Amino acid sequence: MQTCHQLLEQFPFSKLQFTNTKLPIILEEGDNRDVYNISSPFLYNGSQLLLGRAEFRDSEDSSIVFLRRNSGIWSLDKRYQPLKHLQDPFYSFVKGKLIVGGVEVYRNDKNESTYRTVFFRETAPFRIERFACGPENMKDIRLLELPSGEILVTTRPQNASAGRGKIGFTIIPSLDDLNSQSILSASILEDQFISEEWGGTNQLHLLNNGKIGVLSHIANFDEEGNRHYYSTCFLLDPATGMHLPMKIIAVRCNFEDGPSKREDLKDVVFSGGLVRHGNGTACLYCGVGDAEAHCLTIPDPFVEWEKSNVL
Repeated sequence: MQTCHQLLEQFPFSKLQFTNTKLPIILEEGDNRDVYNISSPFLYNGSQLLLGRAEFRDSEDSSIVFLRRNSGIWSLDKRYQPLKHLQDPFYSFVKGKLIVGGVEVYRNDKNESTYRTVFFRETAPFRIERFACGPENMKDIRLLELPSGEILVTTRPQNASAGRGKIGFTIIPSLDDLNSQSILSASILEDQFISEEWGGTNQLHLLNNGKIGVLSHIANFDEEGNRHYYSTCFLLDPATGMHLPMKIIAVRCNFEDGPSKREDLKDVVFSGGLVRHGNGTACLYCGVGDAEAHCLTIPDPFVEWEKSNVL
């Protein structure tokens, strides 16, 4: 188990310095919302798409928007309806169908403000409908279809034993089994975070050796209450639960300078997705400062694990 500080000591800051990393994103004329905490791009219905969290700087009420790339610019794809009142989008494909998820802020039966992860799936071209939701107070749930047809689910409970947030995993037979009960049954990876720190999964990659490359994050508070988020990854064997220690792959100073939503969020990098190029490099898509979307070219963090039998 390593702390944020220990992981930072191992990170080669000097090897990842870029001057232009902000993604060019344009919404409709007059729409000055920030777009951040993006997914990685994916090809769907003949277009390259990107999901983003659109939100005014002075608000926490956000929508998930679909963006389409045209001449190097990401702009609003009006073929898809925005998913209102949802945060932090992600996607996966199961049996060739698009699955989209996000974090819903809502009021529970006690009229308390809380949140949960909700899931949508394709029901017709350019149409997705809600079909499942996770338990209350849980973000960072991610899905990956395995070669067997089963679904790997990673979770992030927060409770007496999981503290501020630990990563769990379970395997379910199909999407029909995606519900609060199955998600809460996940086994917890106990040796990743000290009690004062937390983290979660952002994207899952099936590697050629059958193991899972996990794009993730680790976070903590400093003495002044400022948040610090770092982009990380680790290797997981879904058959046994064995995993390698987490490592940092990007930090805020690797990206172009820019604003933050609040002063306490200046050092936040929220991993959105990773696109592997097959040549030893990858593009890392992140939300930065809870205000902007950035992309950074990095060494592919999964190459060495894919070629070895470390687990």
